[in-house]
Amino acid sequence: MCGYGQRCWGWGHRAPSPMLLLSLLLSAAPFGLLGEETRQVSLEVIPGWLGNPQNLLHIRAVGTNSTLHYVWSSLGPPAVVLVATNTPHSTLSVNWSCLLSPEPDGGLTVLPKDSIQFSSALVFTRLLEFDGTNVSNTAAKPPGKPYPPYSLAEFSWNNITDSLDPATLSATFQGRPMHDPTRAFANGSLAFRVHAFSRSGRPAQPPRLLHTADTCQLEVALVGASPQGNCSLFGLEVATLGQGPDCPSIQEQHSIDDEYAPAIFQLDQLLWGSLPPGFVQWRPVAYSQKQRGRESALPCHASPLHPTLAYALPQSPIVRAFFGPQNNFCAFNLTFGASTGPGYWDQHYLSWSMLVGVGPPPMDALSPLVLGIMAVALGAPGLILLGGGLVLLLRQKQYSEYQSIN
Repeated sequence: MCGYGQRCWGWGHRAPSPMLLLSLLLSAAPFGLLGEETRQVSLEVIPGWLGNPQNLLHIRAVGTNSTLHYVWSSLGPPAVVLVATNTPHSTLSVNWSCLLSPEPDGGLTVLPKDSIQFSSALVFTRLLEFDGTNVSNTAAKPPGKPYPPYSLAEFSWNNITDSLDPATLSATFQGRPMHDPTRAFANGSLAFRVHAFSRSGRPAQPPRLLHTADTCQLEVALVGASPQGNCSLFGLEVATLGQGPDCPSIQEQHSIDDEYAPAIFQLDQLLWGSLPPGFVQWRPVAYSQKQRGRESALPCHASPLHPTLAYALPQSPIVRAFFGPQNNFCAFNLTFGASTGPGYWDQHYLSWSMLVGVGPPPMDALSPLVLGIMAVALGAPGLILLGGGLVLLLRQKQYSEYQSIN
């Protein structure tokens, strides 16, 4: 054991509402973590032990009174550890000999420890595949006959340094199974593209999630892999840390505006109910073509979170290194597509995006187009009533000007 300190994460017995979280945050959270309009963002690949690359990416986003640390890694299954501190001077410390040992506890720390206001993690454990023949309801458990899943802990990943792009604040983990007897990934790969942001904005392509300087985006893309069936549906198993007897819930938000993601009127989010809160946010849509549009949109269904005590998850060294030994993981599955309509089989392509961050989740305001339509729709009856009232007044005035003959 290398030693580790306690961290602050988790939820209560039920997931709090976003409005409750926001009100609590505004009243109780440190001022420096209320949200920064801009941050100084840097990406660094942490040098491996004895010069060997180990694919540890550190994103450091520094604000006026706070720092966000995103530590992404493909050691074991792909994972991210998210830490928020109340100082612009906090730093990441990596003990490689400890991190690469069978018991990596304490191999990953953020200093000073007493500056940590929030910490949690996500682990992407398995790539799932189902027989989607004649399956119309992707909410079924499972959505069709499952094929043997791919454990992402048994993938071989590229050297992250080769894809690091400081200009766009992005990097890509690209991998394929180390053992592939069916050669399903002979011409394919699974990629995790990480993108940080220094200010608010939207990507150019759907689903155009609204990001802020307090968020980081992940795009998952499956490209060129041969499916195990003619009508395969793919999915991801995602795990996170829990606290207490219950797992958090995934909340749905609905809107009348679909300008940024055509035909998608829903936004899903998972909230870590601490102060300040953390969140994962995504639209329930994936795409089967690189040029994303309505014609290539696939439904995305998220299962409820459930404890993983009944089965063992692949261990993420960076999660254990930071949090110590844990058995209170919660997991959920994301399933993409249906047996009808567009699918992975069209071009052997599938992509899905999400945001992870700290503070109140970004909230979409109504777009100018929708506001204009609403103004016309609500203003037209008012103009008609006003015009009718003026006509009546003018006619009444005209009648009053006539003099009686008697």
